[in-house]
Amino acid sequence: MAAPFGGRGTLMKILVLNCGSSSIKYALYNMDDQSVITSGGIEKIGLPDSFINVKLNGQKTKIEKPIAEHTAGVQLIFDVLTNGEFAVLKDLNELDAVGHRMVHGGEKFNKSVLLTDEVMEAFTACNDLAPLHNPANIKGVNAVKALLPNIPQVGVFDTAFHQTMPDYAYMYALPYELYTKYGVRRYGFHGTSHRYVSQRVCEFLGVNPEGKKIITCHIGNGASIAAVKDGKCVDTSMGLTPLEGLIMGTRSGDIDAGAVTFIMDKLGLDTKGISNLLNKQSGLAGVSEGSSDFRDILAGIAAGNDKARLAKEMYTYRIKKYIGEYAAAMGGVDIILFTGGAGENQWEVREGATEGLEFMGVKMDEQKNRSCRATEAILSADDSKVTVCCIPTDEELMIALDTLALTK
Repeated sequence: MAAPFGGRGTLMKILVLNCGSSSIKYALYNMDDQSVITSGGIEKIGLPDSFINVKLNGQKTKIEKPIAEHTAGVQLIFDVLTNGEFAVLKDLNELDAVGHRMVHGGEKFNKSVLLTDEVMEAFTACNDLAPLHNPANIKGVNAVKALLPNIPQVGVFDTAFHQTMPDYAYMYALPYELYTKYGVRRYGFHGTSHRYVSQRVCEFLGVNPEGKKIITCHIGNGASIAAVKDGKCVDTSMGLTPLEGLIMGTRSGDIDAGAVTFIMDKLGLDTKGISNLLNKQSGLAGVSEGSSDFRDILAGIAAGNDKARLAKEMYTYRIKKYIGEYAAAMGGVDIILFTGGAGENQWEVREGATEGLEFMGVKMDEQKNRSCRATEAILSADDSKVTVCCIPTDEELMIALDTLALTK
């Protein structure tokens, strides 16, 4: 893909890290042409069968190695980058900066920032809002600091892009004190992806974000939709946590809160138990009583599995409902785009999510839609009033670009 956002030559090398509770994904960028030099990821940190995958020159290699904790994981990534057959740096001094994916910045962060001690203290205060994700992000930052104490580090927050939502969109109709005391409100996630694709689609179509109403559909194992008006997010489907909104691989999405307490009583579940049911046993996997992967759902339908058929129809129907909601919220829509694993690769998702939207100016080109897989493309007919596109996301590049802007 051509370098987006008008990148200029910089000769900077930026490492992007995405630290999970037991994993670290990484990508090393040459910001001169915004290309990926090498990438990979560590899995199963703290377990006896931990390993690292390394991608270089189109080849992927798996190396099994004991990795006890995140500092050891970051050290292993540094070693791979500088030593042995996969080395791409003479030494770590060639690294100019490290950019981190940070999950939940609460209301404290509405843009990417340099990670100072004060920023990390404020970010740590958000741990209650993302107890599984934020502590892992902090471990990654601290691991880099321990090994390269003087390198600049930048945090790019999943929630930041959605901080432009108006209060009537992000507030819940709960006692107001729950918001002031505990920060109970809608924050939204996948913000880095929504920001990237909403900017990229305007470059791809040669239009100005000002005056445009865009609906971005990030459809993967986790899924969310955002309404973007004049380049700013005005609403999004995920809420206080990533559970709200669309049906996902294993997440239920929207559900009556009364049904939650009903299920807890019937099954004798505590808060941990109901959280596990809604986040890990529901969604496509729960309805189909099978897989969370949309490809398996389609195979089930082909084999005559009616639960797979139901899962697929529920899944695409929910996406279509949100598209309609956000068109109403913005007073219309100019561009609808699909991204994420299923959004980029499964024409059936895009077809099901746009079917019946002719009343609002959506007219799909069946051949264009069915032939598109993970490439930038217009999927709507030439005479469609609304332009429907596929725009592959690149969250890592967005993080690298923000890191470049804050450190160059």
